[in-house]
Amino acid sequence: MSLSAKARMQFMKDLGFPAMLALAKKTRGKRRPRQANPDFGPPLKCAGRLKEIMTRHYYLSRFAPGARPVAWVTSGAPVELLRAFDFYTMYPENHGALCGAQKMGPELCEAAEQEGYSPDLCSYARVDLGHFFSGKTPAGKLPKPDLLFCSNNICQTVVYWYKVLAHRLNIPLVLFDTPFNYGEINDTDIAYMKEQLLEMIPVLEKVSGKAFDLERLLKLAELSKSASQLWGQCLETMRARPAPMTIFDAFIHLAPVVSLRGLPVARDYYEILLAELTQRVAQGIGAITNEKKRLMWDNIAVWYKVRDFSELFAARGMNFVAATYTNAWAETIQHLDMSHPWESLAKTYSLVILNNNLEHRLKLMEKMVGEYAVDGLVVHSARSCKPYSLGQYDLKRLLSQRLGIPAVVIEADITDYRFFSEEQALTRLEAFFEALEAA
Repeated sequence: MSLSAKARMQFMKDLGFPAMLALAKKTRGKRRPRQANPDFGPPLKCAGRLKEIMTRHYYLSRFAPGARPVAWVTSGAPVELLRAFDFYTMYPENHGALCGAQKMGPELCEAAEQEGYSPDLCSYARVDLGHFFSGKTPAGKLPKPDLLFCSNNICQTVVYWYKVLAHRLNIPLVLFDTPFNYGEINDTDIAYMKEQLLEMIPVLEKVSGKAFDLERLLKLAELSKSASQLWGQCLETMRARPAPMTIFDAFIHLAPVVSLRGLPVARDYYEILLAELTQRVAQGIGAITNEKKRLMWDNIAVWYKVRDFSELFAARGMNFVAATYTNAWAETIQHLDMSHPWESLAKTYSLVILNNNLEHRLKLMEKMVGEYAVDGLVVHSARSCKPYSLGQYDLKRLLSQRLGIPAVVIEADITDYRFFSEEQALTRLEAFFEALEAA
């Protein structure tokens, strides 16, 4: 790391970004405000703070190379260990969601396909590889990594995706291999994962140039736990009727617990969000103005349709109040125990929904339907995400039979809208709306 790069990053952090933000606010103040949609309640006040935090994170990343070691990380990796070595972390999946929301998915996927990668691959992987080959991104510029860090607790594709990047960039790839949980987690699996975490330390010391400090890891893990617990409490406010936010809001406000987990800014943000949501519940302020039906979403968001879907359902008085996807960053955090950091990190990250059996997922969804008073289920069969989409038709059938709630499957993709049929989705949803309204 160089002193000049560190000084430049500190300057941009203290003066450059605040100046850019002030200028943006001045320009934004001159724009005509967007007309309010009567189907929605007042927008969340802290959304502006969220935008500042995520813009700052991406902006400062441009100045990280040379000032701090940079790592690209999968969303389910135990990032607390990287933070102990002061890595600046970037999440290609979060960047993929951003590209999807900005409707850049097909363009970047095609850039990867032109290099020989199959259209059947995960579109997060194709978007990331497309960005790697083309340099295009709505974030301006992403820093090149010094190290790649992935875990196969979310899928196996990430392993091959990151291997490609490691080969192309000639940098180390650190893999956290989590045995699939077919039933109860056992001591042999925990010991295997603990050993891997300990073996990562010399690699991270070499790349970062920093010695490992257990006390620092424990403090960062505590911050990570606090942020995830606060996120879980934010989601729990949606048990109120009317719910103070929608799952479409939650898809956006999820960003800090994914990308900034283990940093004070994530914990602080969720304290603000929780306070606002709690106040809205106390005042009876709903995310939509006429909440008649309450729904649950399964799978990752359809990022290019978030606004369209939110308006479509709100116009019908239907509010999504729960989702397996947003719940995933709070579901296992209770296992994180500072008195047994290695074993508890193994449990926290290996028991996530996508590394667990379908019976676990079925029970979880049944529990959420009851706790959130859900009237209907919308299942997103994501063409890209095969681990998440596997078994969804059986889950839909079983939940409908056991709980007597209408359910529908819509087929789409998380970022690549070339594989989305608007007509087919609307036809299925119209039938679902009729069944739900007749129930």
